[in-house]
Amino acid sequence: MLKKILHLLSLFIFMSANYSYANESISSETQNKANVLVLMFDDMRFDTFSYRGGPVNTPNIDQLAAESVRFDNAMSTTGLCSPSRAAFYTGRWGHKTGLDDNVELYSTRLAELDLKEGGLLRRASEAGYLVGHVGKWHLGARGTELRGAEIDLAHGHEPRKRFSRVYTPYAKVPQIKGYYEGKLDKNDEKHEYYITLDGGYEDTQAYKKVLAGKKMLAQMAKDKRPFFGVVSFNQPHPAYRVPEPYASMFDPKMVKLPKNHLAKRIDKPLAQDGIWWPWHDVGHMTDMDWRKSRTYYYGAIAMVDRMIGELIQTAKDEGIYDDLHIVLLGDQGSMLGEHSLYDKGPYAYDELMRMPLLIKNPTIEPKIINRQVSLLDITPTLASWMGLKSDGDVDGHSLIPLMTIGDKAEAELPDTALYAYEWYNGAWFGIRAVRTPEFKFVWNPGDNRDEFYDLTADPGEMVNHIKTPSYKKQRAKMVKLLMSELERVNDPSLVKLKHHAKAYL
Repeated sequence: MLKKILHLLSLFIFMSANYSYANESISSETQNKANVLVLMFDDMRFDTFSYRGGPVNTPNIDQLAAESVRFDNAMSTTGLCSPSRAAFYTGRWGHKTGLDDNVELYSTRLAELDLKEGGLLRRASEAGYLVGHVGKWHLGARGTELRGAEIDLAHGHEPRKRFSRVYTPYAKVPQIKGYYEGKLDKNDEKHEYYITLDGGYEDTQAYKKVLAGKKMLAQMAKDKRPFFGVVSFNQPHPAYRVPEPYASMFDPKMVKLPKNHLAKRIDKPLAQDGIWWPWHDVGHMTDMDWRKSRTYYYGAIAMVDRMIGELIQTAKDEGIYDDLHIVLLGDQGSMLGEHSLYDKGPYAYDELMRMPLLIKNPTIEPKIINRQVSLLDITPTLASWMGLKSDGDVDGHSLIPLMTIGDKAEAELPDTALYAYEWYNGAWFGIRAVRTPEFKFVWNPGDNRDEFYDLTADPGEMVNHIKTPSYKKQRAKMVKLLMSELERVNDPSLVKLKHHAKAYL
């Protein structure tokens, strides 16, 4: 009997020791993994913040910028919500993931990002992370939950039922027609463009996401696992909608307008004249309408700054801020009347192509990076910090060399940005663009007119030099650069480009 007791006791000690060893092993595997918070905003331009010299006072964003690596020439992959978000989560272009158009909206052929594409959420979950997602997803119903998000709060406009019928903007058509007839919405506003919301800041849908984000951060602070959290806002996506005091924070009569504001589109592709969503019909817009749309957007950015401040303060209150890795980005920009365009569409203008990007890593010294980087580059950067296993092709470049050694890394890497616009809600365009600091070439395979811009002489991209003889050498160089980039990412459109490129080489 005593032998049996001693045997059981020794077995218990052995198991306890191994249990402790296993716990220590798990702890050692997770303790060095980064805690990450992604703050994503919808259609947020790069140029309005005070840290960029913009018109909106953004003290909370400015403070985050002061603690971060600033990427002042960050570029989206696509000026459309679903494709850019799919690129961020997967790190791959749409021709590889199949997600190259909006989902769940009128005319689109797509309902969701294929569940085989687990992306950062599933990779983090499988690596032992507590994964949370708050707000807009726009890659298919229940997509975050089905990819391992344990905290799944405050969804955007997407349905909860997979493969639901698409949203169709029937009501917007007569509303736009009414504007031509002199009919206005409440407060004599045009609510497809700018809206003064009833109530105050705490009555907004955006604030509900702030509360959900605070709840997520509090839950993550109590969990021993490393965490990957996303708070994704619909703001400041048009129509630009804010309560007071943000609605009247900026005087529309005093707002400064860019040189390309309401510029006539001369020698531009025909698709830029298209009405791809009802509010793209802007013939009824007065000068004051345009000015108010811009100032309401500015008001939305001021409100965004308040939201960011509250979330950062919560992270500090919960004791998780000091070692927190934060990524602040927009999925793409937005047009506020430049080239007489509103919202987004099948084109590659800087106002749409460029996006804000701040990355705070508490172990890396803050700095400003002027080299062009892509939204796709964020994915391998986070994967490295979080210790995530590969799940396929990596189309971006890790930003770690730029963040750690700066100028030396910049000198060794090409200063190039690739951009695509394959579809817009069921309409095909196949656009590919390549940008350097000096020039931009835009290939429009669905049209017989391409675009070439001298960004130094014409930063507003008003003059299309695609046929200007004096730019022949520069144009040929940019076409070759685009071909090289498409080959690098195995883009099947390269076959067609090689035929079209003969006119420029």
